[in-house]
Amino acid sequence: MQAGFWIRLGATLLDGIIVGIPLGIIAFIITGGGDGKEYFTNIISFLYSLLLPVIWNGHTIGKRICGIRISKTDGTSPGLGTMIMRNVVASIVYGLTLGIGVIVSGIMVAVREDKRSLHDFIAGTEVVFD
Repeated sequence: MQAGFWIRLGATLLDGIIVGIPLGIIAFIITGGGDGKEYFTNIISFLYSLLLPVIWNGHTIGKRICGIRISKTDGTSPGLGTMIMRNVVASIVYGLTLGIGVIVSGIMVAVREDKRSLHDFIAGTEVVFD
């Protein structure tokens, strides 16, 4: 069964809290709060969202807590290429549309029967309950 808008939002918020706060503290310690802090946190956050689902059967920490995971539409776990399509290519699309794509994706997850967003269609994925 596909995961809807609120559970996906909850998982994203949990990831932000559980990973983002410690990462911000570590970045501050390493960089002394200088300009490098932003680059450090962006790179680590990008690698987290790209690699952890590949290593951990479609889960991030937030998704694991919420009992959902990223899956390819055939039911298999996402590989590196799939996650690159899902994160990198989708980010380019969202940037080119000046954020309108993000709003459209949220609406798609909320109203579509299959609960798939633009980045799910780009990568051939869906977010399902475990």
